[in-house]
Amino acid sequence: MNIQKQKGQGLSEYIIIVALIAVAAIGAVGFFGGTVSNQVGAMAQEMSGQNADTEIEAAGTSADSSASSAGPRGLADYNEGNTNNSGD
Repeated sequence: MNIQKQKGQGLSEYIIIVALIAVAAIGAVGFFGGTVSNQVGAMAQEMSGQNADTEIEAAGTSADSSASSAGPRGLADYNEGNTNNSGD
């Protein structure tokens, strides 16, 4: 096999791995929502030498809100609010 083809294949694989990691990171931030966004904001503030108490408190509030709204759920919970109870 030609060395140029091997280098191109390696680069392509590297780009695919980096893209998958980026998509996973975007998905994680979207899934965890405000808590992660506030924590990232707080880290950015602290790293720039500024006070991040507001962002840290917002992250805690968001985490508490998520924890209180989360709870054990079953498949029956997904049918709440469905006005069509005809069994179709």
